[in-house]
Amino acid sequence: MDKVATIGVLRVVIIGVFVKPSPAKVEFKPTIMIWKNPRRPLNLTRKGVVMGILNTTPDSFSDGGKYHACELEHALRMVDEGAEIIDVGGESTRPGAASVEAVEEIRRTVPLIELLRKESDVLISIDTSKPVVARAAIEAGADIVNDVTGFRDPEMTSLCADTGVGVCIMHMQGNPRTMQKNPNYTNDGGIINAVKDFFAERLRTLTKSGIDPECICFDPGIGFGKTLEHNLELLSHLDELQQDRPLLLGVSRKSFIGAITGEEDPERRDQSTAKITAMTYQQGIRLHRVHNVAANVQSLRVAEQGGSDLGLDFTRI
Repeated sequence: MDKVATIGVLRVVIIGVFVKPSPAKVEFKPTIMIWKNPRRPLNLTRKGVVMGILNTTPDSFSDGGKYHACELEHALRMVDEGAEIIDVGGESTRPGAASVEAVEEIRRTVPLIELLRKESDVLISIDTSKPVVARAAIEAGADIVNDVTGFRDPEMTSLCADTGVGVCIMHMQGNPRTMQKNPNYTNDGGIINAVKDFFAERLRTLTKSGIDPECICFDPGIGFGKTLEHNLELLSHLDELQQDRPLLLGVSRKSFIGAITGEEDPERRDQSTAKITAMTYQQGIRLHRVHNVAANVQSLRVAEQGGSDLGLDFTRI
Protein backbone atom coordinates (compact mmCIF):
# COMPACT_ATOMS: atom_id res chain seq x y z
CA MET A 1 0.00 0.00 0.00
CA ASP A 2 1.47 3.42 -0.95
CA LYS A 3 1.84 6.28 1.54
CA VAL A 4 -1.29 8.15 0.42
CA ALA A 5 -3.45 5.06 0.71
CA THR A 6 -1.95 4.19 4.09
CA ILE A 7 -2.67 7.63 5.50
CA GLY A 8 -6.20 7.38 4.16
CA VAL A 9 -6.79 4.12 6.00
CA LEU A 10 -5.28 5.46 9.21
CA ARG A 11 -7.43 8.56 8.95
CA VAL A 12 -10.49 6.36 8.93
CA VAL A 13 -9.24 4.47 11.98
CA ILE A 14 -8.86 7.62 14.05
CA ILE A 15 -11.76 9.71 12.79
CA GLY A 16 -14.28 6.93 12.26
CA VAL A 17 -15.42 3.84 14.11
CA PHE A 18 -15.07 0.30 12.82
CA VAL A 19 -18.01 -1.96 13.60
CA LYS A 20 -17.24 -5.63 13.88
CA PRO A 21 -19.79 -8.35 13.26
CA SER A 22 -21.56 -8.99 16.57
CA PRO A 23 -20.07 -12.10 18.20
CA ALA A 24 -22.04 -14.50 20.32
CA LYS A 25 -22.67 -12.64 23.58
CA VAL A 26 -20.55 -13.83 26.48
CA GLU A 27 -20.54 -12.74 30.08
CA PHE A 28 -18.04 -9.93 30.66
CA LYS A 29 -15.80 -10.75 33.64
CA PRO A 30 -13.31 -7.91 34.05
CA THR A 31 -10.21 -8.30 36.16
CA ILE A 32 -10.44 -6.38 39.42
CA MET A 33 -7.95 -3.52 39.21
CA ILE A 34 -7.26 -1.13 42.09
CA TRP A 35 -4.87 1.83 41.99
CA LYS A 36 -3.98 2.95 45.50
CA ASN A 37 -2.95 6.34 46.85
CA PRO A 38 -3.12 7.85 50.35
CA ARG A 39 -6.36 9.75 49.76
CA ARG A 40 -8.73 7.50 47.86
CA PRO A 41 -8.10 4.26 45.98
CA LEU A 42 -9.47 4.05 42.45
CA ASN A 43 -11.41 0.98 41.38
CA LEU A 44 -10.64 0.65 37.68
CA THR A 45 -12.47 -2.62 37.12
CA ARG A 46 -15.21 -1.04 35.00
CA LYS A 47 -15.29 2.73 35.36
CA GLY A 48 -13.11 4.88 33.16
CA VAL A 49 -11.24 7.71 34.90
CA VAL A 50 -10.08 10.98 33.36
CA MET A 51 -6.91 12.73 34.47
CA GLY A 52 -7.11 16.39 33.49
CA ILE A 53 -3.88 18.00 32.28
CA LEU A 54 -2.90 21.29 33.90
CA ASN A 55 0.34 22.68 32.48
CA THR A 56 1.88 25.62 34.32
CA THR A 57 4.59 25.91 31.68
CA PRO A 58 4.91 28.66 29.08
CA ASP A 59 6.10 26.21 26.41
CA SER A 60 3.78 23.18 26.52
CA PHE A 61 3.09 21.84 23.02
CA SER A 62 -0.69 22.26 23.35
CA ASP A 63 -1.66 24.93 25.85
CA GLY A 64 1.55 26.48 27.14
CA GLY A 65 0.77 29.69 29.01
CA LYS A 66 -2.93 29.63 28.12
CA TYR A 67 -4.17 29.23 31.69
CA HIS A 68 -1.38 31.13 33.47
CA ALA A 69 -3.69 33.74 34.99
CA CYS A 70 -6.52 31.34 35.84
CA GLU A 71 -4.87 27.99 36.65
CA LEU A 72 -6.99 27.30 39.74
CA GLU A 73 -10.18 28.23 37.88
CA HIS A 74 -9.24 25.89 35.05
CA ALA A 75 -8.46 23.06 37.48
CA LEU A 76 -11.81 23.44 39.23
CA ARG A 77 -13.59 23.57 35.86
CA MET A 78 -12.01 20.25 34.92
CA VAL A 79 -13.18 18.79 38.24
CA ASP A 80 -16.72 20.01 37.51
CA GLU A 81 -16.50 18.39 34.07
CA GLY A 82 -15.68 15.03 35.62
CA ALA A 83 -11.92 14.79 36.08
CA GLU A 84 -11.07 12.57 39.06
CA ILE A 85 -7.37 13.45 38.90
CA ILE A 86 -5.66 16.75 38.08
CA ASP A 87 -2.11 16.31 36.76
CA VAL A 88 -0.04 19.43 37.48
CA GLY A 89 3.18 19.89 35.54
CA GLY A 90 5.79 22.62 35.70
CA GLU A 91 8.27 21.42 33.07
CA SER A 92 7.43 20.77 29.44
CA THR A 93 8.28 17.31 28.12
CA ARG A 94 7.51 18.08 24.48
CA PRO A 95 10.20 16.96 22.01
CA GLY A 96 13.23 19.21 22.26
CA ALA A 97 12.05 20.99 25.41
CA ALA A 98 14.68 22.61 27.61
CA SER A 99 15.07 21.49 31.21
CA VAL A 100 13.80 23.61 34.12
CA GLU A 101 15.54 24.15 37.46
CA ALA A 102 13.84 22.52 40.45
CA VAL A 103 13.27 25.82 42.23
CA GLU A 104 11.39 27.19 39.21
CA GLU A 105 9.36 24.00 38.83
CA ILE A 106 8.35 24.24 42.51
CA ARG A 107 7.44 27.90 42.08
CA ARG A 108 5.15 27.02 39.17
CA THR A 109 3.39 24.04 40.73
CA VAL A 110 3.35 23.96 44.53
CA PRO A 111 1.31 27.13 45.22
CA LEU A 112 -1.32 25.89 42.77
CA ILE A 113 -1.44 22.46 44.42
CA GLU A 114 -1.90 24.12 47.82
CA LEU A 115 -4.79 26.24 46.52
CA LEU A 116 -6.43 23.33 44.71
CA ARG A 117 -6.20 21.13 47.80
CA LYS A 118 -8.00 23.79 49.86
CA GLU A 119 -10.79 23.98 47.29
CA SER A 120 -11.26 20.33 46.31
CA ASP A 121 -10.81 16.72 47.38
CA VAL A 122 -9.88 15.75 43.81
CA LEU A 123 -6.83 13.54 43.45
CA ILE A 124 -3.77 15.59 42.53
CA SER A 125 -0.83 14.29 40.53
CA ILE A 126 2.53 16.02 40.20
CA ASP A 127 4.15 15.51 36.80
CA THR A 128 7.87 15.65 37.60
CA SER A 129 11.08 13.64 37.46
CA LYS A 130 12.77 15.55 40.32
CA PRO A 131 12.52 14.12 43.87
CA VAL A 132 12.75 17.55 45.49
CA VAL A 133 9.80 18.78 43.42
CA ALA A 134 7.81 15.63 44.16
CA ARG A 135 8.44 15.99 47.90
CA ALA A 136 7.30 19.63 47.92
CA ALA A 137 4.19 18.69 45.93
CA ILE A 138 3.31 15.80 48.24
CA GLU A 139 3.69 18.07 51.26
CA ALA A 140 1.37 20.55 49.53
CA GLY A 141 -1.31 17.88 48.98
CA ALA A 142 -0.41 15.79 45.93
CA ASP A 143 -1.46 12.13 45.98
CA ILE A 144 0.33 10.77 42.89
CA VAL A 145 3.74 11.17 41.28
CA ASN A 146 3.81 10.93 37.49
CA ASP A 147 7.45 10.48 36.40
CA VAL A 148 8.11 10.40 32.65
CA THR A 149 11.65 9.11 33.29
CA GLY A 150 10.29 5.90 34.82
CA PHE A 151 11.50 6.32 38.43
CA ARG A 152 15.15 5.83 37.56
CA ASP A 153 16.23 8.02 40.48
CA PRO A 154 16.50 5.94 43.71
CA GLU A 155 15.65 9.03 45.75
CA MET A 156 12.32 9.31 43.94
CA THR A 157 11.61 5.64 44.57
CA SER A 158 12.39 5.96 48.28
CA LEU A 159 10.20 9.05 48.60
CA CYS A 160 7.21 7.33 47.01
CA ALA A 161 7.72 4.15 49.04
CA ASP A 162 7.83 6.14 52.29
CA THR A 163 4.78 8.30 51.52
CA GLY A 164 2.62 5.63 49.88
CA VAL A 165 1.60 7.88 47.00
CA GLY A 166 0.35 6.50 43.73
CA VAL A 167 3.04 6.28 41.08
CA CYS A 168 2.85 6.38 37.30
CA ILE A 169 5.84 4.95 35.45
CA MET A 170 6.22 5.94 31.81
CA HIS A 171 8.24 4.30 29.08
CA MET A 172 10.46 6.65 27.08
CA GLN A 173 13.45 6.00 24.84
CA GLY A 174 16.03 8.70 25.51
CA ASN A 175 14.90 12.00 27.06
CA PRO A 176 12.62 14.83 25.87
CA ARG A 177 15.49 16.55 24.13
CA THR A 178 16.59 13.48 22.15
CA MET A 179 13.66 11.04 22.16
CA GLN A 180 12.38 11.75 18.65
CA LYS A 181 15.76 11.44 16.94
CA ASN A 182 15.30 8.19 15.03
CA PRO A 183 13.72 6.00 17.76
CA ASN A 184 14.42 2.33 17.05
CA TYR A 185 13.47 -0.89 18.84
CA THR A 186 14.93 -3.48 16.48
CA ASN A 187 17.44 -4.70 19.05
CA ASP A 188 14.70 -4.96 21.69
CA GLY A 189 12.51 -7.39 19.74
CA GLY A 190 10.13 -4.65 18.60
CA ILE A 191 8.21 -1.93 20.40
CA ILE A 192 5.73 -4.23 22.16
CA ASN A 193 8.42 -6.45 23.66
CA ALA A 194 10.50 -3.42 24.64
CA VAL A 195 7.65 -1.83 26.57
CA LYS A 196 6.53 -5.11 28.17
CA ASP A 197 10.08 -5.85 29.33
CA PHE A 198 10.44 -2.33 30.72
CA PHE A 199 7.19 -2.62 32.68
CA ALA A 200 8.17 -6.02 34.08
CA GLU A 201 11.62 -4.80 35.16
CA ARG A 202 10.23 -1.65 36.78
CA LEU A 203 7.56 -3.60 38.66
CA ARG A 204 10.15 -6.00 40.07
CA THR A 205 12.63 -3.28 40.98
CA LEU A 206 10.20 -0.82 42.53
CA THR A 207 8.33 -3.38 44.59
CA LYS A 208 11.65 -4.70 45.92
CA SER A 209 12.44 -1.10 46.86
CA GLY A 210 9.31 -0.89 48.99
CA ILE A 211 6.61 0.53 46.72
CA ASP A 212 3.27 -1.20 47.15
CA PRO A 213 2.47 -2.86 43.79
CA GLU A 214 -1.12 -1.63 44.07
CA CYS A 215 0.21 1.95 44.05
CA ILE A 216 1.77 1.41 40.61
CA CYS A 217 0.37 2.17 37.18
CA PHE A 218 2.20 2.27 33.85
CA ASP A 219 2.14 4.56 30.83
CA PRO A 220 3.35 3.21 27.43
CA GLY A 221 4.59 6.69 26.55
CA ILE A 222 2.76 7.42 23.31
CA GLY A 223 4.89 9.96 21.44
CA PHE A 224 7.89 9.63 23.74
CA GLY A 225 10.67 8.11 21.67
CA LYS A 226 8.17 6.56 19.22
CA THR A 227 7.50 6.88 15.50
CA LEU A 228 3.97 7.03 14.10
CA GLU A 229 4.15 3.30 13.40
CA HIS A 230 5.33 2.59 16.96
CA ASN A 231 2.45 4.60 18.41
CA LEU A 232 -0.16 2.81 16.32
CA GLU A 233 1.29 -0.61 17.14
CA LEU A 234 1.13 0.20 20.85
CA LEU A 235 -2.47 1.35 20.55
CA SER A 236 -3.34 -1.93 18.85
CA HIS A 237 -1.81 -4.06 21.61
CA LEU A 238 -2.68 -2.24 24.83
CA ASP A 239 -4.43 -5.31 26.19
CA GLU A 240 -1.10 -7.15 26.01
CA LEU A 241 0.69 -4.38 27.86
CA GLN A 242 -1.82 -4.11 30.69
CA GLN A 243 -1.18 -7.19 32.78
CA ASP A 244 -0.92 -7.01 36.57
CA ARG A 245 -1.19 -3.22 36.80
CA PRO A 246 -3.36 -0.60 35.08
CA LEU A 247 -2.24 1.53 32.17
CA LEU A 248 -2.56 5.30 31.96
CA LEU A 249 -2.98 6.37 28.33
CA GLY A 250 -1.90 9.81 27.16
CA VAL A 251 -2.74 10.48 23.51
CA SER A 252 -4.44 13.84 23.93
CA ARG A 253 -3.81 16.24 21.03
CA LYS A 254 -0.50 14.57 20.19
CA SER A 255 1.34 15.00 16.94
CA PHE A 256 0.65 11.46 15.70
CA ILE A 257 -3.02 12.43 15.42
CA GLY A 258 -1.99 15.43 13.37
CA ALA A 259 0.19 13.24 11.16
CA ILE A 260 -2.81 11.02 10.44
CA THR A 261 -5.54 13.61 10.08
CA GLY A 262 -3.57 16.56 8.74
CA GLU A 263 -4.81 18.74 11.61
CA GLU A 264 -2.01 21.11 12.63
CA ASP A 265 -3.83 22.83 15.51
CA PRO A 266 -3.50 20.63 18.64
CA GLU A 267 -6.75 21.93 20.13
CA ARG A 268 -8.64 20.74 17.05
CA ARG A 269 -7.52 17.15 17.71
CA ASP A 270 -9.93 16.72 20.64
CA GLN A 271 -12.54 14.81 18.64
CA SER A 272 -9.99 12.22 17.56
CA THR A 273 -8.65 12.01 21.11
CA ALA A 274 -12.12 11.26 22.49
CA LYS A 275 -12.68 8.52 19.92
CA ILE A 276 -9.37 6.89 20.81
CA THR A 277 -10.43 7.07 24.46
CA ALA A 278 -13.60 5.11 23.69
CA MET A 279 -11.79 2.61 21.47
CA THR A 280 -9.06 1.88 23.99
CA TYR A 281 -11.58 1.51 26.80
CA GLN A 282 -12.60 -1.65 24.96
CA GLN A 283 -9.06 -2.98 25.44
CA GLY A 284 -9.46 -2.50 29.19
CA ILE A 285 -7.76 0.90 29.49
CA ARG A 286 -9.47 2.83 32.27
CA LEU A 287 -7.10 5.76 32.92
CA HIS A 288 -6.96 8.55 30.35
CA ARG A 289 -4.83 11.70 30.59
CA VAL A 290 -6.45 14.45 28.50
CA HIS A 291 -6.78 18.20 27.93
CA ASN A 292 -10.50 18.31 27.06
CA VAL A 293 -12.09 16.65 30.09
CA ALA A 294 -15.77 17.04 29.15
CA ALA A 295 -15.45 15.39 25.74
CA ASN A 296 -13.50 12.42 27.08
CA VAL A 297 -15.75 11.87 30.08
CA GLN A 298 -18.70 11.68 27.69
CA SER A 299 -16.77 9.27 25.49
CA LEU A 300 -16.01 7.00 28.43
CA ARG A 301 -19.59 6.99 29.72
CA VAL A 302 -20.81 5.85 26.30
CA ALA A 303 -18.08 3.20 26.03
CA GLU A 304 -18.93 1.88 29.50
CA GLN A 305 -22.50 1.20 28.42
CA GLY A 306 -21.20 -0.94 25.57
CA GLY A 307 -19.61 -3.48 27.92
CA SER A 308 -17.17 -5.74 26.09
CA ASP A 309 -19.01 -5.87 22.78
CA LEU A 310 -19.51 -2.24 21.77
CA GLY A 311 -17.91 -3.11 18.45
CA LEU A 312 -15.03 -0.66 18.46
CA ASP A 313 -11.92 -2.12 16.91
CA PHE A 314 -8.51 -0.45 16.78
CA THR A 315 -6.72 -3.49 15.39
CA ARG A 316 -7.73 -3.09 11.73
CA ILE A 317 -4.85 -0.81 10.88
